[in-house]
Amino acid sequence: MPRSRVLAVVNQKGGVGKTTTAAATAACAAERGRRTLVVSADAAHSLGDVIERRLGPDPIEVAPGLDAMEIDPRVEMERHWGRIRDFLVEVLIHQGIEGVVAEELALLPGAEEITTLLAIEEFASAGRYDFAIVDCAPTDSALRLATLPDVAHRALRLLLPTLQAISAVGTPVARKLISVPLPGSGVFKDAETLIYDKLHLLHERITDPQTSIRLVVTPERVVIEEARRAHTELALFEVACDAVVMNRLLPDEAAREDFFRDTSRLHAERLAEVEHTFSPLPVLRGPLFDDEVTGVERLAELGRALFADREPDAVLCELSRVSFHRDPNGYRVEIPLPRAKADELDVAVIGEELAVTTGGRRRLLALPRRMARLSLESATLEGRQLVVRFREASP
Repeated sequence: MPRSRVLAVVNQKGGVGKTTTAAATAACAAERGRRTLVVSADAAHSLGDVIERRLGPDPIEVAPGLDAMEIDPRVEMERHWGRIRDFLVEVLIHQGIEGVVAEELALLPGAEEITTLLAIEEFASAGRYDFAIVDCAPTDSALRLATLPDVAHRALRLLLPTLQAISAVGTPVARKLISVPLPGSGVFKDAETLIYDKLHLLHERITDPQTSIRLVVTPERVVIEEARRAHTELALFEVACDAVVMNRLLPDEAAREDFFRDTSRLHAERLAEVEHTFSPLPVLRGPLFDDEVTGVERLAELGRALFADREPDAVLCELSRVSFHRDPNGYRVEIPLPRAKADELDVAVIGEELAVTTGGRRRLLALPRRMARLSLESATLEGRQLVVRFREASP
């Protein structure tokens, strides 16, 4: 069954038009014949306000070919994590931990975000839609979404043996002899499904070439700089950005008006800066409208201005992937890190993994067995990528 193309729209600063951009992309795609779903994964849930419809946790049709919904992470968390959480709470309370504290401790790292991703993955894999657009929370939360499947997978891989060890004494006789709560079969089933099926599929989805992120900026230097850092950090986890949307640009004719001349010149300078900074990503231009852009018709109008002769569901730029190489001088790892700064990078080998840190984000890359036995020789930025070289250890 064909899977939907998934696009996430993110920003760092509030008020740059992220939700409007996501809804406009969806309206334009539906207008061009794509079966489209737009999903709010932002706790603010302003998507309904922009579309001018009341939305809930189930998709509703808001225009021909266009469905919209707002995910309720509490409902999704109960569905995917409920039985495991209930068992852990019971164990923690048995150890003397207060109930409210036990409930907090029993949460999977990033549980709400993970279950939001699981809901999106289910809709994207069902074959009902051609294109799914996710209105994400600000960039920091989007970065958490990118890294959480791996973090949660590691956490659950530690949890499952513990459950199995407890279960080893789970015979009827043992249950009478010990007072520690024992997991039922449903707990095992949920944990194994999360580890071996759902989180694996999430990792595949996030790094799929048909999944990408579009960053939304405005002509403000702080916003542009934060988007640059976000682009680098997303690339570290092989989450592709395929375009930048520059919102609220004054139209060309504004330069002819004395009142707008300086602002128009500033916008042109910032646009040129963004095009240079984020090259080769295309920069989509979102014009400043004379009124709020709400309702499907106005959103479609913005979508037509943004995309012109481009297709809103196309992958507008492809990301290079992490690659491993052998050459006459030894081995090397090439990691795409566009716009990275050397003073923000830290590289180390931990066990059989390569740890790369930038901007406070760390990724652990499993090294091929042959490379893991070598010594780290150097790590340098070469163009748009980090090149890490290894050599044979000195005798």
